This record gives sequence, structure tokens and C-alpha cells, in this order.
Amino acid sequence: MAVRRDGYEVSALSFRYGQRHTVELECAASIAQHFGAQHQVVDINISQWGASALTDERIDVPTDGTPDGVIPPTYVPGRNTVFIALGLSLAEAIDAECIYLGINAVDYSGYPDCRPEYLAAYQRLADLATRSGLEGRGARLVAPLVMMTKTDIVRAALELGVPIEQTWSCYQGGEEPCGVCDSCRIRDKALIEAGHGELASRQGRARLGL
Repeated sequence: MAVRRDGYEVSALSFRYGQRHTVELECAASIAQHFGAQHQVVDINISQWGASALTDERIDVPTDGTPDGVIPPTYVPGRNTVFIALGLSLAEAIDAECIYLGINAVDYSGYPDCRPEYLAAYQRLADLATRSGLEGRGARLVAPLVMMTKTDIVRAALELGVPIEQTWSCYQGGEEPCGVCDSCRIRDKALIEAGHGELASRQGRARLGL
């Protein structure tokens, strides 16, 4: 895990925000336990606004990709902005030096809040909006994955000992990855390119004939 590699103690933060795929919270807890990290879940129901396929059952999760330049229906309005704000609150309360984010701008499905320029703007806001920031000791927003391809992320995760079989990317809320949503297809492709097709979803393995 990159945070441990960089020499920090870890306080992991997850969010139950009304998403279909709450299984990701169980996976996050399992991985935190694997690395001996403290883990907590914050409940914040932004699903009440709707407007996203991840939080509104009336909107279908896309299974055939999204055209370039189009923000997909799986975008959740303000999600990362809310998450980082809460992360800053925790960081200031425990005097943390950094907040590590998993955002990725390569193969990022068009989300506006996963770009380096978004992160840079938020860092300026954080430095202005917190007491620790004004005192020159505010938390740094760190996104080690932001410019990595998904295949490189898989390779790095394996090198760091991340139990990928315990991770979850599927946008659906089933017991097994659907294998057809955008997130599953991007994940399966990365696993296959990294030489670990056996870790792909059942549908991904079927496409490989495994």
C-alpha cells in the first residue's frame, strides 16, 4: 500500500453514501485489516439527490462504454468534493500530514473530479479553509495513481502486496462482479494486460476462455 510504503501510519476512511455497491465497504474493511490499518466508515446520504446511476435505481449502469467527452451517468454529483472535505476534517483533527486519494485521470471514465487540475485547485482551497493550512502545516492531497494506467496500477498493487482478490470495482450491487459495467471491463482489461487474467470477473475469464 502506497501510504505504508511512504512511511506513514494509516487511518483509512470509507463512505456509505447510498451507493448500489456497498460491498466495496466490506472489501475496504478487509484490506485495511490485511495491512493493520485503522478503518472507519462515514455515513453521508448523497443518494437522496439522485442524478447518478450509482445511487438511483431508476438510472441504468452503462454496459457499453461512454463516448469520449461525455460525462457518464455513473458520475455522482459532488462526490469527491464532499469526500475530500470530510477527509480534511479528519486530517486536521488527528494532525495528519497527508490525505491519500485513489483518483485516476487515465481511463477515468470522464469524471471531472478525478483530474490533476481538480486536485491542485482543491489543495489551494484546503490551504485557505483550514486552521492548519493557514498555519502552514495543512495536509497535502496526494494522488499516487492519478496519472497511472489501470494496468500499471494492477502491477503496482501486486508489488505492494495488495490482495487484489479482495478488492471491488463493480458498479452493480450483486454478490459477484457483473463483468459488463464500465468499471468491470476496465478492471478486467487491466488484469489481463498485467498477466493476471485469473483475477478477472467470471465474464472476463470467459472472454479469455479461462
